[in-house]
Amino acid sequence: MNTLLNLIWLVFAGLWLALGYVAAGVVCCVLVVTIPFGIASFRIASYVLWPFGRTVVDRPGAGAWSTIGNVVWVLVAGIWLAIGHVVTAVPLFVSIIGIPMGIANLKLIPVSLLPLGKEIVPTSRPFAAPGR
Repeated sequence: MNTLLNLIWLVFAGLWLALGYVAAGVVCCVLVVTIPFGIASFRIASYVLWPFGRTVVDRPGAGAWSTIGNVVWVLVAGIWLAIGHVVTAVPLFVSIIGIPMGIANLKLIPVSLLPLGKEIVPTSRPFAAPGR
């Protein structure tokens, strides 16, 4: 079921949203100081392409730098990416098939606003960090 939802998601929302994250990542990688934001943006782009069957958890040990970085991210790119999720979610709610994808789109808003200090893990082990 996750594969079917992911394929439908990819066509109707995932590709366009991932392109937004990739664009934000490229812009962030222009300056050396903002490279961590670019890496986070690329990580979220891969999650946005194939979201069903994966979830976002807090990274253990993420400290004050993640919080400071998230504040900067919200001001620079996060608000625009969150608006993109809302704009994409509204038409998905029109059809019955699109309702789960609209809900998934709204669940992506928190990670689009605060991406630093988060990890993307399979839903089969949502409390474990990858590789542990």
